[in-house]
Amino acid sequence: MPSPEIRIPKFTPELVTDQLRDGYWLEAADLDGDGRPDLFGYGLRLGEIYWYQNNDEWTRRLAADGFRMPVGADFADITGNGVADIIVCHELYGPIGTIVDPDPGGGKISWLENPGSPAKDPTRWRKHYVGRAIGMHRLRAGYFTQSERLEIIGLPIVAVADVHAVLPVVMFTQPDNVLDAAEWPMTVIDDQNFRMIHGAEKKGGLIPGSDRDSLVLASDEGVTWMYYDTDRREWIRELVGEGERTQFEQTGFRGSGDVHAGRLGDDPMAYVAAVEPFHGNTVAVYTKVGEGAVDQVAWQRTLLDVYGDPNENGEGPGHQILCADFDDDGDEEFLVALRGPRPWQGVMYYKAIDAARGVWAKWRVSDESVARIAAADFNGDGRLDFATIAYSVQKYYVAKDAKLMVYRNETIPPTAP
Repeated sequence: MPSPEIRIPKFTPELVTDQLRDGYWLEAADLDGDGRPDLFGYGLRLGEIYWYQNNDEWTRRLAADGFRMPVGADFADITGNGVADIIVCHELYGPIGTIVDPDPGGGKISWLENPGSPAKDPTRWRKHYVGRAIGMHRLRAGYFTQSERLEIIGLPIVAVADVHAVLPVVMFTQPDNVLDAAEWPMTVIDDQNFRMIHGAEKKGGLIPGSDRDSLVLASDEGVTWMYYDTDRREWIRELVGEGERTQFEQTGFRGSGDVHAGRLGDDPMAYVAAVEPFHGNTVAVYTKVGEGAVDQVAWQRTLLDVYGDPNENGEGPGHQILCADFDDDGDEEFLVALRGPRPWQGVMYYKAIDAARGVWAKWRVSDESVARIAAADFNGDGRLDFATIAYSVQKYYVAKDAKLMVYRNETIPPTAP
């Protein structure tokens, strides 16, 4: 049994919408400017980007349609009007519609201009083009090399030559006139070191003496921390771990599939949690051997769980990792998104008991199919909630009874107003 100091997680499910025709991506962002995080999400097939207003009914509104296969997304206030705009990469695959079929003319990134009062303005959000690289699958917006202009880092997953060929990591820098620019200036920041990048998370506060953003990546190579060194004027890669290496002959996949870095106490990257390999069945954590900065320590890998066997495509149920402090004790727990089928379906919640020794507690906090998780305090009670969208993607996995859900945090008492 957990010790009395461990707060047992408790979340109350709330249905946002059910009978989804497709589901894949989900983010939490304040889209209507009322100070409360809303949701936006979509699947790969219909090309419709919906947002869900955080009111008593989670009103669904169509921000944009006409996309061909939207995949990864992020958000940022690109126009500077105080509300978040949506950034989407799209047109990943061609006619076959699977990982062996990258569209040679696709891999595009576009951003959707938030009209400022989207709940009052039913028109579609204006679409703006950023740029492209074949196989674009993930993107992260932030300030990676400087602090004056927004930068979007684009991360392809496959190349035309081969599924496991080396990929270009690219960066787009915000132009002077974002509303009328034909595209954003692009820089290739790495084209020699990564294959099959499936997970990418932005992390601030890790670069010594800087508040700039950096990336934690999951790829064929495993888990990598990547940041820009302003003194050396170059991108630095620090390998945290090589990921899952025992399934390669059986599945053709290796390394890591998704990743997030977690805080413990004063250390903002005390551990890294990962689903491994691509669409993997393995959950592992990497912890520091001794104390020190991210680039000055060795890491040890602890295997926590294996969720089922790989299917006929070599894939498991794991799709995303998310680290956050749900019990408000200063340490971040992590959630694992499992797409299914049952019993390998839902959200698993992991809590560090003694991370250095590889001791973690685990609870199941949802049993719905999950492709992506988004965390936010949706009702302003001082407790971090989370939301999920089902994994319903043709030719990969189609969840039964696909839903978009919110889980209200009741692990700790609400903050007094």
